[in-house]
Amino acid sequence: MGDPEGMGLNDGGPRDVKPYTPVATLDRNVNDNPIFDREGVAEVVGMQPSFIRKVLGTNSPLLSAQDVVTLLDQDAYAETFVPRSRVINYLMTRAARNEMKPEPLDSTGLAFGSAGDLIPRLAPQSVQTVVTSTPYWAMRVYDDMRADVWADGEVCPYGLEQTPEGFIRHSVELIVSLKRAMKPGGSIWWNLGDTYNTRTQIRGNAAEALRAMQGKDRKTWHDHAARRYSAGHSYLKDGEQCLIPQRIAERASRAGFYVKSIITWGKPHSMPEPQNSRVSRAVEYVIHLSLQRTPDFYRNAYLETPEVLGGKGRRETDKLSDSWLFAPSDGRGGHGAQFPLALPGRCISISSQPGDLVLDPFMGSGTTAIAAERLGRRWLGFDVSETYLNSARIRVENSRQQDLLTLEREDVGELV
Repeated sequence: MGDPEGMGLNDGGPRDVKPYTPVATLDRNVNDNPIFDREGVAEVVGMQPSFIRKVLGTNSPLLSAQDVVTLLDQDAYAETFVPRSRVINYLMTRAARNEMKPEPLDSTGLAFGSAGDLIPRLAPQSVQTVVTSTPYWAMRVYDDMRADVWADGEVCPYGLEQTPEGFIRHSVELIVSLKRAMKPGGSIWWNLGDTYNTRTQIRGNAAEALRAMQGKDRKTWHDHAARRYSAGHSYLKDGEQCLIPQRIAERASRAGFYVKSIITWGKPHSMPEPQNSRVSRAVEYVIHLSLQRTPDFYRNAYLETPEVLGGKGRRETDKLSDSWLFAPSDGRGGHGAQFPLALPGRCISISSQPGDLVLDPFMGSGTTAIAAERLGRRWLGFDVSETYLNSARIRVENSRQQDLLTLEREDVGELV
């Protein structure tokens, strides 16, 4: 990953999102000298090891570069997090990078840095539950955004990729990087929303967007620090939904994860949208991923946990389904896109036990940490913004002095 000098939004780095899809082809002129392990190839080419054996007719755990080209020529090939034209080079550079031994990371608390840099420093099989709400593609400009170098060659802050495919690749790259740190029975809960491929300003928070919809924003197009264009994509038309959550889930499956559920988070009230050609959005998604078919799962926690921490809500039945109803946070934690306490609370309570380690690689305002503490779990959180880390520290410390009712009122205000 890395943080190239001079590539942050705050020091004149790239801001506008112009979805031009590059044209590139696979170079088949490779020799057989590079040797790659089959498991590592499988998560990049998006094929099960058993299917790779079927294609190549060998049970060898090591594959040549020409073997990889053969896999890339299969009808079954589909991109995971590296474009087809860059797979061979990626596998070669990854082998060299894996020989490096990053400095181990402290097991609890807040850590400053990008998720891509910090995840490899986690102890193997140390994390039971990952709960996070990542940036959504081309929707927000966050404080202290910095650019990363990604496996597909793009250099940009996470969430400001030039195409939705770039964001999808980078999301899956981060998810795959978590494999080594996850306990075998652990779960990943990946919250995100979808984006429309439209020409629009990229704003700092929901309140700013709402003022614009109400006609209270006097800024012109050129006054905004970041803008999203819609022309230049290989197939997405202007005004079309990108289907990002579903595409991330499919690629995670190809990279070796089990997609246990794609949960819809329904909001009793949501942002108004001045659209006359489609319905307004009132849902986000939580992708539940695991490394094995039967991850640790504690269904009774849904009925036993307080509502503010994700237990059964007043509008929900006793059946824990894939449709969750939570009022959105009112954003008082100082973050432009903050999920309610109940969402990470539910994910944590049904997939971990007291004392387990919970990770949020995009900690933001600290909501996951508060939920984890209230449920008796250890926690670890990353953020690339020192502004948000400082806010999270204050919010976590304040929460230790509050009762659950006060926490609920401060988190979502009065529920409707």
